[in-house]
Amino acid sequence: MAQIAAEAARELGAEVRVRKVAELAPRDVIESSPAWKAHVEATAHIPVATPDDVAWADAIIFSVPSRFGNIPSQMKQFLDTLGPLWAKGQTANKVVSAMSSAQNPHGGQEATILSLYTSMYHWAPSSPHRDLRTRPRTLRAETRTVRA
Repeated sequence: MAQIAAEAARELGAEVRVRKVAELAPRDVIESSPAWKAHVEATAHIPVATPDDVAWADAIIFSVPSRFGNIPSQMKQFLDTLGPLWAKGQTANKVVSAMSSAQNPHGGQEATILSLYTSMYHWAPSSPHRDLRTRPRTLRAETRTVRA
């Protein structure tokens, strides 16, 4: 799926980087699953993603398998490394999309994509529902006033 999306973007003139996250599973676990082993071998030539790849991109399409309706630990670990980019505002203003697959119908793809988007929602510098010129202290005061 990622390769098809990359090719379509290239055809439209985009500069594209296809990356994968680092594999965290022990080799014997991978070897015990023929499909997983085949995937690791087929993607051996693809570079491992770094936070610099995220900083570089104007748009990102995440493609992940569903793990019981959630993202794989490998992707979660990668997303957790992006905190310094977020702190510098380098995750904001990016177009982000996601796709997921599973071996079975109703395999949790929708929930997996929602799990990915939970991280993406927090990439913006602040809530899209408030004036970005408002300082946090002022926002807290306004919130207390509304509650009273």
